[in-house]
Amino acid sequence: MNFEKKNVSDKKNKLIEEKSPYLQQHAHNPVDWYPWGDEAFKKANEEKKPIFLSIGYSTCHWCHVMEKESFENNTVAQLLNDSFVSIKVDREERPDIDSIYMSVCQAITGSGGWPLTILMTPDKKPFYAATYIPRESRYGIPGMIDIIPAIKELWINKKEELVNSADAITSAVSTSGKNEQQVSIDENILKKSFEQLSGSFDDVNAGFGRAPKFPIPHHLTFLLRYWKRTGNSKALEMVERTLNAMRMGGIYDQIGFGFHRYSTDRQWLVPHFEKMLYDQALMVIALSETYQATGNTEHRSTAKEILTYLKRDMLSKEGGFYSAEDADSEGEEGKFYIWTTEQIDEILGNEDAALFKDIFNINNDGNFTDEHAKVLNGKNIPHLTESMNEIISRKTNHVEAITVSLERSSRKLFNAREKRIRPSKDDKILTDWNGLAIVALCKAAQAFDEEEYAKMARDAADFFIKKMTDNDGKMKHRYREGEAAIDAFLEDYAFFIWGLIELYQTNFETKYIEHALKLNNYLLNHFYDNEDGGFFHTSDEAEELIFRSKEVYDGAIPSGNSVCIMNLLKLAKITADSEFESVAHRTIEAFAGKVNAAPIGYTQFMSAISFAMRESIEIVIAGNLEDAETRDIITFINERFMPEKVLLFKHEGMEDKIKNIAVYTKDMETMDGKTTVHICHNHNCKLPSNDMDNVKEHIENLSHI
Repeated sequence: MNFEKKNVSDKKNKLIEEKSPYLQQHAHNPVDWYPWGDEAFKKANEEKKPIFLSIGYSTCHWCHVMEKESFENNTVAQLLNDSFVSIKVDREERPDIDSIYMSVCQAITGSGGWPLTILMTPDKKPFYAATYIPRESRYGIPGMIDIIPAIKELWINKKEELVNSADAITSAVSTSGKNEQQVSIDENILKKSFEQLSGSFDDVNAGFGRAPKFPIPHHLTFLLRYWKRTGNSKALEMVERTLNAMRMGGIYDQIGFGFHRYSTDRQWLVPHFEKMLYDQALMVIALSETYQATGNTEHRSTAKEILTYLKRDMLSKEGGFYSAEDADSEGEEGKFYIWTTEQIDEILGNEDAALFKDIFNINNDGNFTDEHAKVLNGKNIPHLTESMNEIISRKTNHVEAITVSLERSSRKLFNAREKRIRPSKDDKILTDWNGLAIVALCKAAQAFDEEEYAKMARDAADFFIKKMTDNDGKMKHRYREGEAAIDAFLEDYAFFIWGLIELYQTNFETKYIEHALKLNNYLLNHFYDNEDGGFFHTSDEAEELIFRSKEVYDGAIPSGNSVCIMNLLKLAKITADSEFESVAHRTIEAFAGKVNAAPIGYTQFMSAISFAMRESIEIVIAGNLEDAETRDIITFINERFMPEKVLLFKHEGMEDKIKNIAVYTKDMETMDGKTTVHICHNHNCKLPSNDMDNVKEHIENLSHI
């Protein structure tokens, strides 16, 4: 870990034994923090105190601000210790707790975010919700010093009213969405989704909505599928323009690679500087698929740069990936990433510095306004106002000199930056986010024909299979310092199964599809709602909270239910097991009313619906993976954007369990000892062929359907 030192006392609270980096950050606060658990709730019941629940994560800027202002302050701590039992929760370790109380906050206040502050009864029922709370009241916003005594007085004098309010809130939130009117789903919902995205598209700066702007890569992957389905050029234009604008903007780390969390402005210039594993993974997925669809090499370059960042800075020795890097260093957000002209001149020298400053828009006054001072302060965020391809095409007589100079400058600036105090790194390893990383590595391995990415994906998957999974398929959510802990949640299973499906279709090792089916079986037995359809966020074996939630909203990351639908549909195509397809369609129906009302919030769900309604393509290759002809046809297939395909391989001359998993492949063999391709499209199978020219022609035709 690389946490900054804080001026706090030597006192330790109950968080000191926790593995979570976020909880460790608060272990020396004067607040008498407890981790979520029986001890805290027992204390609250015995002392008849309400609970102050604070939820955040280690790289959350405003969580740091609230800690510094309030939780490190002795006055606030004394008030909290006197009036409440205080509990800290890492939302990334316990997304089940976060999901429930975030829905409470959104219901009460109309919005949400982190840090999330909940006041509740000892039996976990909430009566007050907020996000960041300042220490002192200001601008009509009540502060901690005023709120705490007021709540204490209400708890003493009007406890029954607070308890009744908590009961009513819990009842309202727990029943929200139940018994929704069933609606039918058809292709019109895909058109409606496209129209809503088109309506919110920023025609000037690209991306969706105003400020702040988030990447939301599943918007882009849905639009790719809509373009493929309809031929609508506007859908592809929105994808390309958004990817290009983000890559050129300050939201992208032009020196060390990787995307920051979001842009605070419409122009993609000033980011919130934290870097999350899931953003990198989802962006690589979108970039890889867009490269397949367009052949635009800039998308390939960006994806490979992101993976360079992940391998260099986020890969653990175990093979899994760390969670995030903070926005702050030395107590200042973005300090690690920002430059003055003097620093660049000193590091690069006159000639290289002049070119770099010109291309990356660096100037003496600074190129962005400080969030607080609202004035230019001489600090610069490197960013482009035109793509590298456009720059090169403008300066055709100096291409080699420009390229060499920029490569030299980037290397020097990166090395100089590495000597700065780095933002802290959250080094816990999460199953769900790593599942997305495995998908990303596999998508990149396929699209770019890069064996290194396939190996990284295999290493990560093997780690989770070995260290995070029981024999019956029960998984753990978090790994840190040699400890696998916390029973896995829906997203852990959904994203990791997705990763295993993609990994099988990358290296064709049957054990990965076998393991995907094993985990899927556990998911169906312990998470599926047999009464109303859809998957719960937690297992039926998990800790009982105030209610058991089901979520389908595709927010910063896709929902577990949306990904489960896609997984089930793909597993149905791979295995020919119609039961998987039935569960997928029942899950679609369970959320149809909610999704139909505002499909722009459910674009991963839309991609799953598109797959369900599209004519599928099953390709089975029989042959030897070592043969050049076999590798050539696999590469040919993977170069093309064919989201409706599933790809299987039968290893010639080897005992291959794929025929047991996909029984219909039993008689799909090689012909005349040569690599042979069996293609089925829209429930019709063509005659097998070992004439690769004919096979390629057929696949090329299918890729344009």
